Amino acid sequence: MTGDAAFLFDLDGTLMDSVYQHVLSWAEALDAEGIQVPIWRIHRRIGMSGGLFARALMRESGLELDEELRAKLSRGHAQAFLRRLDGIRPLPGAEALLSHLTDIGIAWAIATSGRAETALPMIEKLGQPMDRLTIVTRDQVAFAKPNPDLFIEAARRLNKPPSQCFVVGDSIWDMLAAQRAGTLGVGLLSGGYGDDELVRAGAFRVFGEPADLHAGLFELGIRS
Repeated sequence: MTGDAAFLFDLDGTLMDSVYQHVLSWAEALDAEGIQVPIWRIHRRIGMSGGLFARALMRESGLELDEELRAKLSRGHAQAFLRRLDGIRPLPGAEALLSHLTDIGIAWAIATSGRAETALPMIEKLGQPMDRLTIVTRDQVAFAKPNPDLFIEAARRLNKPPSQCFVVGDSIWDMLAAQRAGTLGVGLLSGGYGDDELVRAGAFRVFGEPADLHAGLFELGIRS
């Protein structure tokens, strides 16, 4: 599979150490609307699109969610997250992993449930030439994770069938979407989900963070 393989990377918690900034930003947006949701419940939904995320939390809190409130929550989250952007860094080994894949001729793309407004400023921190990257954001597909649209579109842009792609993600939503897209799911622990949760959601291999994946590429049949 090495010659034909491609990698489709999630962004938050997979390449960027940004999960907890998202959690705090959602908490801030919810609090601004007088909605009290325990932090742990917010964390368990990170990785979904903003719309699905808000809908799930509203269902759990028993509150009604109309289009106006959903839009206000999404705007509030984006504004709060951008204020935290300076403190967000790539996860250990992320930049080296991406550069190595490029060097050995392995195609890769980033497919994120985040919208371009919050995703692109983070991707710029990965030290890769932005004009050469394949990036799919929530704005560009009909449905985000756990639907497979993001990964199917990313594979299409790389001219690869999903069956030749590895999806690398940190959440159960990534692994569920990977299965539905017909790809192999590789889990990372850097977003806060446990090994057993990722495996139950479909990951066939789990690593700690990008540096560990880099060191273990041979376990995926990637020779360099």
